Amino acid sequence: MAPGRPANMAAMANPNQQRQDELKKMVLCASCTGIQRNWRRAPGHAELVQVSSRKAEREGGRTVNVTTYRCDACGTRWEYENDKTDQQRGWSVVGR
Repeated sequence: MAPGRPANMAAMANPNQQRQDELKKMVLCASCTGIQRNWRRAPGHAELVQVSSRKAEREGGRTVNVTTYRCDACGTRWEYENDKTDQQRGWSVVGR
């Protein structure tokens, strides 16, 4: 193998698979495990700290609020998408 080349070329060829593998390795605290994902108006938990908030444009030209949080207990990063026209939005894990 050439110096400076990544050892896992397959991971470099498919960044989506690398991201999925990373998320599988994450261990969530009990409070994070209890968060109902992809359901608007589902509650978070007390140890989530707001990091940022932004507006994002969705299909049809509508704008939604997306707020990023970090769990003080386990370090998991979450996003909460508040899309009033789509009940299947809400909490999603975005990393560590």
